[in-house]
Amino acid sequence: MDKINLAEKLTGFSDHWSPHTVASYNDHDVMVVKVEGEFKWHSHPDTDDFFLVLQGEVDIEMRDRTVTLRAGEMFVVPKGVEHRPVARQEAHLLLIEPRGTPNTGDPETAAARVSI
Repeated sequence: MDKINLAEKLTGFSDHWSPHTVASYNDHDVMVVKVEGEFKWHSHPDTDDFFLVLQGEVDIEMRDRTVTLRAGEMFVVPKGVEHRPVARQEAHLLLIEPRGTPNTGDPETAAARVSI
């Protein structure tokens, strides 16, 4: 296993809302993603949703409140809680999810994961 430079990995793609797997950890995918604009409202019935902001600012909107995250801050949305991330400008995130978790909560509408 070699070290992984997340900033380097993020320069390798430009698409938004498409998680790129950079490593596996105990049957979890460790991913980087570029986000901008609004994602769709969704929930994950069987798993929490982990967000760590590497660059920029992201609002995690929930039906009853909004949590604003800046670089170096993280938030975990509990399983079953409906939410949507919103980035007014491009932001970069680190995500950790059980392998195969659809980013929309629904395999039919989820973005395909890319390994880099």
